[in-house]
Amino acid sequence: MLGQNGRVTVEEIALRFGVSSVTARGDLDTLSESGALVRSHGGGIRPLTAKPEHALRVRQGIHQEEKERIARVALQFIRPWQTIILCTGSTSAELATQLRANCPENLTVITYALNVASMLCEVPNLSLVMVGGMLRAVSSAFVGPHAEQMMDSLHADHCFLSTVGLDTEVGLTTLDIMEAQLNRRMIAASAYVTVLADSSKFRHRSLSRVTGFDSIHRLITDSGAPPEDVARLRTRGIEVCLA
Repeated sequence: MLGQNGRVTVEEIALRFGVSSVTARGDLDTLSESGALVRSHGGGIRPLTAKPEHALRVRQGIHQEEKERIARVALQFIRPWQTIILCTGSTSAELATQLRANCPENLTVITYALNVASMLCEVPNLSLVMVGGMLRAVSSAFVGPHAEQMMDSLHADHCFLSTVGLDTEVGLTTLDIMEAQLNRRMIAASAYVTVLADSSKFRHRSLSRVTGFDSIHRLITDSGAPPEDVARLRTRGIEVCLA
């Protein structure tokens, strides 16, 4: 089922093999630990290495609980009257969800992520700046020269940056070269940079390098992050928050 469809649900396993939902979930956990699949909400999908990039709607179900906790912690660092940048990605989408429910007064949000803008466009007392360009449908992101030029003309108090890979030797990486270029512009435009990355992103290197850790002030991750990597980042002066 996983090989044919790219994903499988608890209900499908229970029906196919005549087992309980509890047993099906246990089997999925075992397969996840072996690297055969990645657990998602209600089931599992093929590992990201089996396919270059999952659509955003699929990634939103992967490590969902961890991303929700990370977003709740990130919300605590957003203050009234600030200007913040939100990038694309499923963790950024979770932070946008938190902002919809608990938005600080007179917040300005800059984003190039279409899904984030759609979530925030009707929030009271929030000003939304949409960075335009060429749309990458798989990540719901506007990228390219026009987006970079617009980002160069802006300034923010705080950038919240998601990442595909986080390696303590290489830095932050992502799958798309144009998104990496735009991310670097976001960092340069911001007084403070917080990275949002669940523990599955650690020790993973993707195609395009975004930045090293010299420009990063804070990392919010979950308790599954490798302790030695967390310690190494802290020795570099980066504040690491475990959600």
